[in-house]
Amino acid sequence: MNEYRTHNCNEIGLEDVGKKVKIAGFVQTIRDLGGVVFLDIRDMYGITQVVTSGNAEDVDFASHIPVESSVSIYGTVRKRDPETVNLKLKTGEVEIFIEEMKILGKRTKNLPFEVNANQDVREDLRLQYRFLDLRNDTLKNNLILRAKVIQFLRTQMIEQGFLEVQTPILTSSSPEGARDYLVPSRLHEGKFYALPQAPQQFKQLLMVSGIDKYFQIAPCFRDEDARADRAPGEFYQLDIEMAYATQEDVFSVIEPVIYNTFTKFSNKKVTKYPFPRITYKEAMLKYGTDKPDLRNPLIIEDVTDIFENVGLNAFKDKIVRIISAHDVADQPRSFFEGMTDYAIKECKAKGLAWLRILEDRSFQGPIAKFIPDDAREAMIERTNSKPGDCLFFIAEVPGVVETLAGQIRDELGKRLNLIDENTFEFCWIIDFPMFELDDRGKLTFCHNPFSMPQGELEALNSQNPLDIVAYQYDIVCNGIELSSGAVRNHNPEIMIKAFDIVGYDKKHIEEKFSALFNAFQYGAPPHAGIAPGVDRMLMLLTDSESIREVIAFPLNSKAEDLLMGAPGNVTREQLRDVHINIDIKDK
Repeated sequence: MNEYRTHNCNEIGLEDVGKKVKIAGFVQTIRDLGGVVFLDIRDMYGITQVVTSGNAEDVDFASHIPVESSVSIYGTVRKRDPETVNLKLKTGEVEIFIEEMKILGKRTKNLPFEVNANQDVREDLRLQYRFLDLRNDTLKNNLILRAKVIQFLRTQMIEQGFLEVQTPILTSSSPEGARDYLVPSRLHEGKFYALPQAPQQFKQLLMVSGIDKYFQIAPCFRDEDARADRAPGEFYQLDIEMAYATQEDVFSVIEPVIYNTFTKFSNKKVTKYPFPRITYKEAMLKYGTDKPDLRNPLIIEDVTDIFENVGLNAFKDKIVRIISAHDVADQPRSFFEGMTDYAIKECKAKGLAWLRILEDRSFQGPIAKFIPDDAREAMIERTNSKPGDCLFFIAEVPGVVETLAGQIRDELGKRLNLIDENTFEFCWIIDFPMFELDDRGKLTFCHNPFSMPQGELEALNSQNPLDIVAYQYDIVCNGIELSSGAVRNHNPEIMIKAFDIVGYDKKHIEEKFSALFNAFQYGAPPHAGIAPGVDRMLMLLTDSESIREVIAFPLNSKAEDLLMGAPGNVTREQLRDVHINIDIKDK
């Protein structure tokens, strides 16, 4: 017999009636009925009710155990009285008559919040006492699901012939889109390691090494600001790379993995692969974002040409986009005023024009009198609208109009209850621009410098850089980007030209990407890959509002570990060891 238990707290049933058993767990509730005490004992697996004898000493002992203390119970299984059966519990038809009870770990401090209670608790308090928060069924089940999902992902990759390889955590600093976390070297004064933003260069080096199909559940470290779908500091991804592979090869590998995972661990409807493919240009026009939520049926249309001869000053010299919402003309004026307030206050727009389409196909609304008949008919035809529909107008300069239109589309979808919450809608966004202009008007890489331009060297030599598209792709689910991937640029000559376009010479490549650039000169195979975010997948599968709900010990939104006290101060001696001298107070 195990010293502490013979059974878990969900294993005892009617078949065990009359048996001597031992369980261990936390005391969840205590019900003192005067002459007898009932306790619910909870472990990771479930709950079992136990009951004392009527002996005064037993009653006194059990009734004074602090809730959430860890205990061991030995006794006899018996059937509950019919009126006390709890069919919500797997063990709800039985209870243990206590013959021996031991306190294994007594709670000696007041609880900062009730465990497993339906109450709102400040997140900073929950994170400070995360070890208590994780006793909560929701978080515990999220961790169990996380383990099962990772195991399932790993199994699927192995079954497809991928080799799991761990890549270094201590590496060199590399410009990959975010700030590095730096680690000073003790042995090499003034030099630093960096934690990897992703295993990007290492997995490409594995391709050069002759590894045909690589994967790992990879930790990634980026010093980024937190968002609901982004964990500051550390996150995990299913990192894969394939030699002699095209974009289509990557899609054919990852689509069944994603589909199988979401269908196995959710009851929602899942897009069957092959997933829809939408070009970046089309996505920005129709949805106003490169992360479209396809559950929302609203589509953005461009009507700039229709307004060229319409005397509306607010739309003059602007790109004009229109969203047609069907069968909403009967909405009260407060609905339209609310949308206008949202556009102005939340989106920083100058306003939001709207029009109702009446039964005679005429317009009603703030700008109706400015719209001539031919323009009205053209708009109705282009948006496939009908009487009872409403048109919403967004007019702005290029680069701004897309974002505003996308925000208005998303908000309309929510306020009109158009989003099917029981569906996972996947799509690929493809053909991303290779280059874009930064805030200063300077050419820079749109995604990362590792992507292969479509048309390769000829495109770089002959096309306007802003017209070049890359073999770069994202997989999106319900408006959340799950991952980015690309066919890699494995040709040194193409790499040199691509960097030259954004103003960097060969020396820059040799300094920043020395290992990769050198390796590519030893016969690199074409290769491609992708890296779906594990945390984001779990966030979707659990319907969590924050990514922190699927991570055991997350940092808060300010990148602080409130449980462990990180980041924290260190001693002067520790700093001296790594050759750093800063003005700090000794602790």
